[in-house]
Amino acid sequence: MKKVKLKVPATVANLVCGFDILGMAIYEPYDEMEFEVLESPEIVIQHKDAFGLPEEPSQNVAGVVLLKIQEHLNLKTGFKVVIHKKIKPGSGLGSSAASAAGAALGANELLGNIFTKEELVYFAMFGEELASGVKHADNIAPCIFGGITLVKSSNPIDIIPLNSPDLFVTAVHPQVEVKTSDARQILRKNILLKDAIEQWGNIAGLVAGIQKNDFSLMGRSLNDVIVEPVRSILIPNFNEIKEKSLDLGALGGGISGSGPSVFMLSEKEETAREIATMMKSVYDETGIESFTYVSKINPSGIKIIED
Repeated sequence: MKKVKLKVPATVANLVCGFDILGMAIYEPYDEMEFEVLESPEIVIQHKDAFGLPEEPSQNVAGVVLLKIQEHLNLKTGFKVVIHKKIKPGSGLGSSAASAAGAALGANELLGNIFTKEELVYFAMFGEELASGVKHADNIAPCIFGGITLVKSSNPIDIIPLNSPDLFVTAVHPQVEVKTSDARQILRKNILLKDAIEQWGNIAGLVAGIQKNDFSLMGRSLNDVIVEPVRSILIPNFNEIKEKSLDLGALGGGISGSGPSVFMLSEKEETAREIATMMKSVYDETGIESFTYVSKINPSGIKIIED
């Protein structure tokens, strides 16, 4: 295969209580990435968006992944990738993970599908390391595997695909910037045992609820006593958005990744769209531009686009 085009979805990481271990793919927003093989061993990155991201391969999230694959295989050929980025960097919706995961899967398609999904996660994590300083897979895994994933371990890589409940996701992206690296720096280094025990119970309850399609259990488990209380101060109107979403019938939700995006899960599309309207209204009143998305959980992740 000489060329391939991908539709790479946004992802919601952590799912409230599952910091760095749980993630979920959604349909909107998404990036498009076009790959082709080059006869020379160079990596060419072109961005067809207005975000001003670097195109030098060693400084580009997708470029770093392609360089690692090229080095691993000692390739004498190279890659060209054209990126149409629609997931805004710093949105908390897995923008860097989309570039990294898309690069790994795109290269793999051109090379004849020689890598496992776990190996694709391994390569993609180098892109996340460039973006945030940490190799984490909570966004990458659902992007590559689809649906909801549990990262049992990043070293060695152990990804567990979970059930994809028939739920609707509402996400709002207020146009303020929260860098993942900054959001990590404010986290507490030490955690009280009682908080850890409560968090473990929530994570176990959430995974059990997902696997059993027990929406009530999921709702009771979507609670974070460790990360959200600290990170929520970086997100305007967070508490108001969350309280009003629950009043409208959301099962629960919270910060998407490191923020500033906020997500909510609902059983009915009507509820999800009412929540989206409310979210936009809150930010309109605050004078903050925002974008809202209503999506089902995306069970397939990255999709190959047929010309």
